[in-house]
Amino acid sequence: MPLLELQAISKDFPGVRALDRVDFELDPGEIHALCGENGAGKSTLIKILSGFYPAGSYEGTIRLKEEAVRFSGIAEAERRGIAVIAQELALVPDMSVAENVMLGREPVSRGFIRWDRLEAAAREALARVGADFDADRPVRSLGVGQQQMVEIARALDKRSEILVLDEPTAALTESDARRLLGLIRELASRGVASIYVSHRLDEVFSVAQRITVLRDGRSIASAPARDWTAEGVVAAMVGRPVASLYPKPRPPGGGVALSVEGWRIGDPDRPGRFVLDEVSLAVRAGEVLGIGGLMGSGRTALLASLFGAARSRVSGSLEVPGRESREPFGSPSEAIASGVALVSEDRKRYGLVPAASVLENLTLPTLRRFARGALLDDGARAEASRAQVEALSIRTPSLAARAADLSGGNQQKVVLGKWLLARPRILLLDEPTRGVDVGGKAEIHEIVCRLASEGTAIVLVSSDLPELLALSHRVLVLKQGRPAAHFEGSAATPESVVAAATGSA
Repeated sequence: MPLLELQAISKDFPGVRALDRVDFELDPGEIHALCGENGAGKSTLIKILSGFYPAGSYEGTIRLKEEAVRFSGIAEAERRGIAVIAQELALVPDMSVAENVMLGREPVSRGFIRWDRLEAAAREALARVGADFDADRPVRSLGVGQQQMVEIARALDKRSEILVLDEPTAALTESDARRLLGLIRELASRGVASIYVSHRLDEVFSVAQRITVLRDGRSIASAPARDWTAEGVVAAMVGRPVASLYPKPRPPGGGVALSVEGWRIGDPDRPGRFVLDEVSLAVRAGEVLGIGGLMGSGRTALLASLFGAARSRVSGSLEVPGRESREPFGSPSEAIASGVALVSEDRKRYGLVPAASVLENLTLPTLRRFARGALLDDGARAEASRAQVEALSIRTPSLAARAADLSGGNQQKVVLGKWLLARPRILLLDEPTRGVDVGGKAEIHEIVCRLASEGTAIVLVSSDLPELLALSHRVLVLKQGRPAAHFEGSAATPESVVAAATGSA
């Protein structure tokens, strides 16, 4: 008997059918992966299941243990044993771990919280998920992987039988991701069922018993994981065979576009220490230089500092053609004026104005180009924006659509597009495909290769090792803020890069 059945679920938004008669089943103790491109309908289906979209706002039937249920809100779905662990965690950073685990369910006696009982209950809940950290610690002091364990502990303490995990490893280190996958398997052995939503197919195949693919709001196929191949899942997701997810850029042929020597960044939290120390690099026009390393190795700090956006003092020399000074850029505007652009790892925080339109986001860094005295030439802005939408295959209802309403992959292409309008000579890419589906990744890879072939110098940071190795001509590996190794061409293998990053070489 299925634990959960979603039958003929349909959901409409103004002008768009987000879900069209979608069916989905989940058995007790099963890990069922839900795959699909951004915009395929996964998030909408999850929001219906969780009660975010209440009964009456959609068509179709939800059954729990063969009983038809109608959720009026999230609290009711949670009472029936459904918990969503979202990619953006819903914790209170300044509260303790114990307070977060028991939030809204604090034991009270005579109008006062019984802190002894609260902490004991929280420790018991944390023990169920194998958490080995102190329940008295503030949540903000935990890593992302530990915070996810707090979320899962809280869900299980509510006696949840179904966990919905939405891109749970997107911001985790490899070791934290392995630990989380192991926990999901352990919970499954105890009868807790999971709906696992992820773009990382290696994880899907390592953990799921069944895979269902959505495309354009429809259920395309559902079968046991053993009956799928990675290529088959991708083809079902995008509606076409993807011959190569990792195209190789052409060999570079230009001169040095960016040269950095003796690069050092002070640690803002520890005087006398350094986030980066004695890093040197050079990248030629038309070349993709990959930056490898573990989280915390200094990769993001390197790109931010090259863009003039470091959080602390930077020293060393930076040379780009046509610029007399060799000092680090003092601000992003100075970097932009020298032909440098940065696509940040956090597009929602640093890359986009979510409430602004696609047109406004695309032309934000280049407004001066469209100035006609005290006014902006809206016709020229629209023409330039339409050209970028077409060139990058940005799927948007119109230029007036809000950036926040686009899928993750299309948001990322808007971020790329706004910088391409600035015609940079040097493009810094920090995790350019994080949170982007397989089809969107392939399109972004093609854009990177095209830009390199046109002579753009690219510095690429990616935690996706196959992506990093396939797109890069060379790879510089950082370890604890210092250069650990430099690999040319075929010498950059998964084994060599990981060994250098971990110090096991």
